[in-house]
Amino acid sequence: MKPRGTLMTEHRLIEKMLNVIRKEEADIRSTKTVDPVFIDTAVDFVRTYADRTHHGKEEDILFRDLEKKKMSDQDEAAMRELIEEHKFARKTVAGLIEAKMSYVEGDRSAIDAILEKLGILMEFYPSHILKEDRVFFPNTEKYFTADELDAMLDEFREFDVRMIHEKYRRLVLELESRKGMRS
Repeated sequence: MKPRGTLMTEHRLIEKMLNVIRKEEADIRSTKTVDPVFIDTAVDFVRTYADRTHHGKEEDILFRDLEKKKMSDQDEAAMRELIEEHKFARKTVAGLIEAKMSYVEGDRSAIDAILEKLGILMEFYPSHILKEDRVFFPNTEKYFTADELDAMLDEFREFDVRMIHEKYRRLVLELESRKGMRS
C-alpha cells in the first residue's frame, strides 16, 4: 500500500460518518429537536478522526515532505487550497459547537444554526475528499521515490499508534446501528 491508500481508507470512514450525520440532520428537521450528545459525538469524530488523525497525516507528514520538493505551481496551489479547506472545516466545527451550546442553554433558534453547520460539513467533505482522492494524491505521488513513499507509510503507521482508530470505527458502527443503517 502507498500512503495515499491509507488516506483514502480514512476517507471512506469519514464518508460513512457523513451518512450518519445526514440521517441525524433529517431527524432534526422532522422532530425540530437536537440531540446534544449526538452533536458532541459528531464533533469529537470530526475533530479527532477527520482533523487530527487524517488531516494530521496530510499536514504534518505529506505536506511537510511535499514542501521539500520542487512542485509545479498547480500542485503547490492545490496544497495551499487544501490547507485552507482544513481551516474552514475547523471553523465550521467551532460554529457547530457554539450553536449546540446555545441550543442547550434554551435557544431554540439555534436549531437553524446547527442545521446550517451540519449542512456545510456534509457539502464540504465530499468535494474535499474527491479533490484529494482523484487529483491531489495521484498528482503529488510522483514527487517521491518508492523508498520515500515506504518511509512515509511507516511514519503514517507510527502516527496512528498515537491515535485511536478502533474507537472511531466502533463509534460509527454504533451510530449507524442506532440509525438503522448497515455498513
